[in-house]
Amino acid sequence: MPAWWRGAVLYHVYVRSFFDSDGDGHGDLAGVMAKLDYIQGLGVDGIWLSPIHPSPNRDWGYDVADFDGVQADYGTLEDFDRLLEAAHERGLKVVLDEVLAHTSDEHPWFLESLTGGPDGPKADWYVWADPQADGTAPNNWLSVFGGPAWSYQPKRRRHYHHKFLRQQPKLNWRQPAAREAALAVLDRWLARGVDGFRLDVANAYLHDPELTDNPATPAEARTAAHWGHAGNLQRHLHDANLEENCALMDAVRRRVEAHGDDRFVFGEFSEEEARCGAYLAPDEGLHSAYTFVLLLQDQLTPAFVREHYATLSAFPAHWPTISFSNHDVPRTVSRFGGAAPAPDLARLMFALLLSLKGTTLIYQGEELGLPQARLARSQLRDPVGDLYWPYDGGRDGCRTPMPWDADLPNLGFSDGEPWLPAASEHRRLTVADQEADPDSNLAFARQMIALRKGSPALTLGDLEFLDAPDPVLAFVRRWEDEAVACVFNLSDAPRFVELPTVAGGALHPVRAADADLRGGSLGLAPWAAAFVELRG
Repeated sequence: MPAWWRGAVLYHVYVRSFFDSDGDGHGDLAGVMAKLDYIQGLGVDGIWLSPIHPSPNRDWGYDVADFDGVQADYGTLEDFDRLLEAAHERGLKVVLDEVLAHTSDEHPWFLESLTGGPDGPKADWYVWADPQADGTAPNNWLSVFGGPAWSYQPKRRRHYHHKFLRQQPKLNWRQPAAREAALAVLDRWLARGVDGFRLDVANAYLHDPELTDNPATPAEARTAAHWGHAGNLQRHLHDANLEENCALMDAVRRRVEAHGDDRFVFGEFSEEEARCGAYLAPDEGLHSAYTFVLLLQDQLTPAFVREHYATLSAFPAHWPTISFSNHDVPRTVSRFGGAAPAPDLARLMFALLLSLKGTTLIYQGEELGLPQARLARSQLRDPVGDLYWPYDGGRDGCRTPMPWDADLPNLGFSDGEPWLPAASEHRRLTVADQEADPDSNLAFARQMIALRKGSPALTLGDLEFLDAPDPVLAFVRRWEDEAVACVFNLSDAPRFVELPTVAGGALHPVRAADADLRGGSLGLAPWAAAFVELRG
């Protein structure tokens, strides 16, 4: 029997913005627990929680100061245990976001590495290097968030490496004791009963011990995305993304599986995916992985799907994790639809997301069709937005509070002043309003998840593209004796598609009038999707 995570649908909860139970303006674990019935009602298999550990919030939880505790804004360990139990009672898996490539500079490990002397027990738990003769950084490595990926510490008269903010020093996974300490974090939370992990920047665990300079991104290969962030002007071949990372990911998976074959660990791979182990098979490397390839797409043509699955086809044993949206990128409908997306675009993209081969990640609010929120500079909390304003507003626009009820303060998220403002763009898309509308995005999302869960082909099947003229995307999912054609009109005009011999009919058009099947000819309204049973 396939593992539970193959074809599963996980709901990504950004805890700080989900639901505030105590009026302090921050979402919390009790708030997640209060909304478990809503999550269960979507029909998903489990939840992925953003980092829950204590953090000074320089990068909002992705700078961990204590791997064994719970952030005070979110509650206590007892609150987490209650949430875990309640989720399991509802048949929901719980996956934690673990950030093990780096820590906060306030973590006791780093403080001891900094102050314990060059011969201290944790002296080399982080990546330290001498400055060059003129005091500049040890090499040319650039931070993702801008500037050199090194910071000088007079206490040690050395630089420490940080791939992100200077407050996020890189843990040295080449040091056996540091590596064991990081792996033991997984042991402790698995023993507590969690079902698995999403590993942040799984591509960045290892660095080149020779500190070799990164090569430049070739001038002819540079796009607007490369120029948008200085770190993209070099290929990150030595500060991260090493080929050795493949074997390390395998060691991580085996550590997780030691707690039972029902545990799941997948990773985030943000660059150089094939080189560092993103596409390995489930019995090699992690169980699964997701990349930023789909998360960064913004052109709604069949090519963005076809090209990604062409890449995946070179790794047929790999089981992917698929996501269109998360806490780091603009929301799907705004990314593909611009400032005024078509009303049916959210349904179309949700239908496509749920029909692609892989384990599916739904970001909170994606089921509501939420667009990106627009914030003033004074409202930003994300260091990326602060750094690149006004060119880039950062990630806060996809992190605003979940809109529960337009008749309540802050759209029902909190009785207090929320850490980010409730988005005015979401006032007409609240859960309460959509619950009352049988034709809402929310109603469709539930139907689409049910269709996925009820179809072995859509859950587990291979994917084979059909010939279809742009802007139509068409493919077949097959599993044993079931085959389903999935057809999407990625345009604002009606389209007609000739399908293989069919049996039955359209299983689930986006709306009842959106698709018309006559023999092998399928007519699709603008922004429509249809699912058709195939014979043989």
